[in-house]
Amino acid sequence: MDYKDYYQILGVPREASDKDIKQAYRKLARQYHPDMNPNDKSAEEKFKDINEAYEVLSDPQKRKMYEQFGSDWSAWQRQGGNPNDFWQQWGGAGGRPGGSGVYTTENLEDLFGSDSPFSDFFQQLFGGGGLRGGNPYSDLLGGGRRGGRPRRGQDYDQPIEITLQEAYQGTSRVLVIGDQRIEVNIPAGADTGTRVRVRGKGAPGAAGAEAGDLYLVIQVLSDPRFVRKGENVETRAPVDLYTAILGGEVAVPTPSGRSGMLRIPPETQNGQQFRLRGQGMPALNRPQDYGDLYATVEIKLPANLSPQERELFEKLRQLRA
Repeated sequence: MDYKDYYQILGVPREASDKDIKQAYRKLARQYHPDMNPNDKSAEEKFKDINEAYEVLSDPQKRKMYEQFGSDWSAWQRQGGNPNDFWQQWGGAGGRPGGSGVYTTENLEDLFGSDSPFSDFFQQLFGGGGLRGGNPYSDLLGGGRRGGRPRRGQDYDQPIEITLQEAYQGTSRVLVIGDQRIEVNIPAGADTGTRVRVRGKGAPGAAGAEAGDLYLVIQVLSDPRFVRKGENVETRAPVDLYTAILGGEVAVPTPSGRSGMLRIPPETQNGQQFRLRGQGMPALNRPQDYGDLYATVEIKLPANLSPQERELFEKLRQLRA
């Protein structure tokens, strides 16, 4: 049985932080999800590997056990030992898979059928597999109880995409969980990475323990008109040459969906930036507080000049010479 390098599968170094591991997992899980790759067996296998790697590396105790296993495995290989014999020497029958991964065994079986979504390597290491001896991590790696109490159900993460205007106004999504339809409110000011908790809608707990929670992980879609920087927003304000020279007002877009009026002083230069106070994004959980909108002037030069207009520009150039 081949050794699986879970760090290589997620594309992270062995000293990677929990945050780095989670970010790598989310990116790869989205890329290789079966819904994004219909009828692609290689993507299915990659998706399984990604979830298995995250199942181990996202759980501190599984990761610790895996690190110890890897160290012992490498030493065994250096000594020229038979891989099959190694399993008989290395201790431990573990519990069922379970922990902090986004997809549980049940989730993955729904996607790929009734066969176990975890590899033989994983099941041999964490799921028993008939190994000799006891596993010192068995209470932490599986089973229904810890310290004599029923184990709480697992939390789930569910990616959700919203537009910038929805993030400005607040929005909602209807989720179908089993035979239930649940409307979940997403607060105004949500940003990419915001997590909205839905209590008790994760995996059921063991032996009647409380269920886990469902977390909506927000991804705010890019908007060609704006660049968001926290609660502040940047945009571009097209200004015609005459208004830039003589002054006036121009309409600029705002995240609210309404246009705001920007006063242009005479002789405004291209690239000059103006602040519209309070026209940015609302602060999360403080909807009365708003960031600012920064508008950068883009001067639009006139085209298709008439003979009279060209003559006037020539006179202006002579006056400025």
